[in-house]
Parts: sequence; C-alpha cells; structure tokens
Amino acid sequence: MRQASMERNTKETQITLTLNLDGAGKADIDTGVGFLNHMLELLAFHGQFDLTVQCRGDVQVDDHHSVEDIGIALGQAFAEALGDKKGIVRYGNFLLPMDEALVLCAVDLCGRDTLGYQVNIPTQKVGSFDTELVQEFMLGFTRNAKACVHFVQMAGANSHHIIEAMFKGLGRALRQAVSIDPRQADRTPSSKGLL
Repeated sequence: MRQASMERNTKETQITLTLNLDGAGKADIDTGVGFLNHMLELLAFHGQFDLTVQCRGDVQVDDHHSVEDIGIALGQAFAEALGDKKGIVRYGNFLLPMDEALVLCAVDLCGRDTLGYQVNIPTQKVGSFDTELVQEFMLGFTRNAKACVHFVQMAGANSHHIIEAMFKGLGRALRQAVSIDPRQADRTPSSKGLL
C-alpha cells in the first residue's frame, strides 16, 4: 500500500494528513475552510485516493496560511507515498468540463516542480473564499510533490465551476500518473533511469 502520514505544525497552522494512493476515494476533511473542504473531497473522489485532513489554522486572520500549508502537506504526502516511483505511469492529463467551464490539467511526476497556471478566475471570492488562494494551494502542492502541473482554462465564466474543474481534473490526472504500468512495474519511468 502506497501511503503517507504527515504532520505540519507552525505558529499559524497545525495539520495532520493521511493519504492512500490505492484507496477508494474516501475523504474525511476538516480544514476550517469550507470551500477547500469541498475541493479536497472532490480531488480524493476523482483521484480514488483515501484522504484525511485536519487543520487548525489562524482563520481569524484569513484563510491564506491554512490553504497554503495544506497544499504543502498534501504535496509532501504524495512525494512520500510515491517513494522511488518505480512502475508508475508518471504522466496524466484530463480535460474536465464543469458546466460552462472547461479546464485541462496535465501532470508529470518528474521530480521537478513547475506550476503552469493559465487560469482566469473572474471573481475575487467564492462565498467567503479568496479565489487567489487556489494558485497558492497549487504552488504549495507542486513544490512539495516535486511535480510538473499545468492548468489551461479553455472556457468558463463561473468562478466556482472553474475552480471545481481544476480540482476534479487534478484528481483525475494524478489518478492516471500514480497508477502502476504492469509492463514496467519494476522500472523507473524515465530513459535517464532516475526521477
């Protein structure tokens, strides 16, 4: 079983997180940020990852520290659960429609961190959630997962739909990328022999 448990404790947040890459999409999420709870539940479901997240953060200031630090912890958990990455497909992509929104997510679990973010979220808020925090979450995730992740928004006018397409698409793309390729189950998925 490819699993990881993380704890991240700072003066701003206290986070515990568990991840099972070979799960059934079960999620138990309490971040203190309602919109992020929903997005992480969607990511787990569409990725078929079992994910638990508990966060106590300084949301009386704002949601920034909680959202960014959860992205960091989730990225660390993916890196740990993947281990040496032998046998994984490595690449994944998904073009996800969400009503009028259409977002492409492409992932390479290459050991190098890059975030391509061609997304235009039209409003500053979804409910009480600051939409600029989506990019902060994705930066924290990609830097710590050591993954190359690209988002390209092809259509969309509703901020909630655009963000939801991003998280669902990320779950689907990661699901492909972490899956085991039976033709090279004992090999590193790189012509260099190292990721």
